[in-house]
Formats: sequence, structure tokens, C-alpha cells
Amino acid sequence: MTTTPLAAAADITISDFWNFSETIRLLGYDFVWQALLALALLGLLSGVLAPMIVARQMSFAVHGASELSVTGAAAALLIGFSVNVGGVIGAVIAAAVFGIMGNRARERDSVIGVVMAFGLGLGVLFLALYGRIGTGFALLTGQVVSVGVQGLTAIAITTAVVLVVLAVIYRPLLFASLDPRVAEANGVPMRLMSVVFAILIGLAAAQGVQIIGALLVMSLMITPGAAAARLSANPNVVIGLSVIFAEVAAIGGLLLSLAPQLPVSVFVTTISFIIYLICRWIGRRRTHATRA
Repeated sequence: MTTTPLAAAADITISDFWNFSETIRLLGYDFVWQALLALALLGLLSGVLAPMIVARQMSFAVHGASELSVTGAAAALLIGFSVNVGGVIGAVIAAAVFGIMGNRARERDSVIGVVMAFGLGLGVLFLALYGRIGTGFALLTGQVVSVGVQGLTAIAITTAVVLVVLAVIYRPLLFASLDPRVAEANGVPMRLMSVVFAILIGLAAAQGVQIIGALLVMSLMITPGAAAARLSANPNVVIGLSVIFAEVAAIGGLLLSLAPQLPVSVFVTTISFIIYLICRWIGRRRTHATRA
């Protein structure tokens, strides 16, 4: 008799979530350590970018880049190319378009919405031509346990590239994000900053899609930054807190998912949301205390 997913889920008890012996046993496998390293790198990558994404109000751009990464991956499947590379190309092209056409905040959402709708339509077409629509679900929910050495190498290279580029443009980007009119008057290349940062978002989103899926990338690329911003106004402190929050959510999510053998994304999003609620509560208490 075949066991359905719902029946399998019904067999999971509360004790499965705290089965430390099973978690330790699974940590003996190489693929689990590869997944841990991949999530740690994704946490670092997301944590560094998240505060600037929040400051520049580019949450929708993250969603758009991750969804269009699926389109690139679907195109790669159709032509027999690397899914990871296809996802990166799709996300980077989409992000570049967002940066070029949506340089100003007032037009950004409409540009992203138009491009994303077109891109998702192409993605559905590519998956239909490929003949395995179910593959699209895997791209939406991620496959962290099958990241492998190749995927780990890809995210390590992406993390290094993003961190180096961000270090170079950090000061003018921060200036352009906090006070765009004054920054533009002082000669900061606003469009260039917008395009470069959008491409960095695309690179990070593409790697996130491979690990936790397109639907849940925002839990690491936005929530930690939004939570950290509730605790401090110092940009450096916010980045540090954001990285810590992203790492706790990413690594903690994987460790909690091992014993019950449930999707890691469920735990990553839950931990991220709990951290945000706690930080929001602390921030509100501080505000009330200051006013008093």
C-alpha cells in the first residue's frame, strides 16, 4: 500500500522535532554538511544585502528576481544546460532590467510587476515544453539536501563576488539609499548604483532559489534586515545583526528539519518570522520608553 504525503505527515509526532539522536546521526552524512555550509553562505549573503534592500524599498525586486530565476532555470532545463547557471542568468537579466527601468522608487513596482508577469509566462511555457511541470515545484520550494559540491561551489563564488562588489560600492550606495536627492546632487551615479545593486540581488536570489526555493527567498533576503532595523539606526550594527539573524534562521532551520524530515524552508521562514516579531516588540518598547 502506497503511503500518501498526508498520511506520512500524520505519522509525525511532536517528539520527532526534538529527536536529537536522529539529528546527530544525520549529521554524519556528507550531504547534510554540504547543505549546512550552503545555508551558512546563503545566510551571510542574505544578511549583508537585506538591510540595503529594506532601506532602498526593493523587497518586490527580490521577489521578482527569484521568480524569474525559475524562468532561467526552466529555459536551461529545456535546452539541456546547467540549471544553476540558467537560474543565475535569468535572475541577473531580470534584476538588471529592474535597475535600469525602475531606477526611481515611484516607478519601480510597476516595472517589476510588468517584467515579472511576462517572465513567469515564459517560465510556464518552458516547463510545459520540457514536459515535467513537477520540476517547477522543486524550483519553487528548493532542494537544499541535494545542493552537492557543484552547488556549494556556486554559492561560495557568488558570495565572494557579492561581498567584494558591495564593499567597493557600499559608501556611495548607502548615501544614495538614505538621501537620494542629495546624493545625486553630489555626483553619485544613481542609475549605476541602482543597476549594480539590482544585479547583486539577482545573484543572491538565484542561489537562494536553488536552496530554499523562489517562494521563500524573501524570508532570508528581507526579514533579517527588517528585524535588525527595528533595533538600531546604525548601518553597521544593522548589517551585523542582520547577518546573525539570517544565520540563525538558515542553520537553525536545517537542524530542526532533519529529524522530522520536513522541508527546511518551513523552519527557515518560521524562525525568521519569530525573530522579526521579537525585534518589532523590542523596538516598540524602546520607542515608548524614549517618549516616556
